[in-house]
Amino acid sequence: MSDSDLISLYSGRILELAADIPHTGRLAAAQGSARKRSPVCGSTVTVDLNLRDGRVAEFAQDVKACALGQASASIMGGALLGRSRAEVEAARDALKAMLTEAGPVPAAPFEGYEVLLPARDYRNRHASILLALEAAAEAFALAEKG
Repeated sequence: MSDSDLISLYSGRILELAADIPHTGRLAAAQGSARKRSPVCGSTVTVDLNLRDGRVAEFAQDVKACALGQASASIMGGALLGRSRAEVEAARDALKAMLTEAGPVPAAPFEGYEVLLPARDYRNRHASILLALEAAAEAFALAEKG
């Protein structure tokens, strides 16, 4: 990876997002909780959430990831409240397609993932970027099961 590639991948905006992750911590009494780990780099994201009327009413996330995984968690953290399971799963699937199949950026309110477009070329970073939405989708499914 050249210096210019690194500069593109770790842009100022990505580093700003990584430094300001919303809803950090854990919920004391979560309806659903899921932990995802990247086998490539060891990054982990745990998402706890509670639902009301089939939508995310509150959540917290514990993020131990690289800057790209942190930026992804930050983007998700700004968009997750009020989302349905279908919206969370659609965002997860769109992000994966954006990274692996040159698909479009996820739809609003997850359009902030556009900042991670340069990561398409770095397959070894994809797992870390996907962790937050994967954990949120799994936590949502568990919360629905009760």
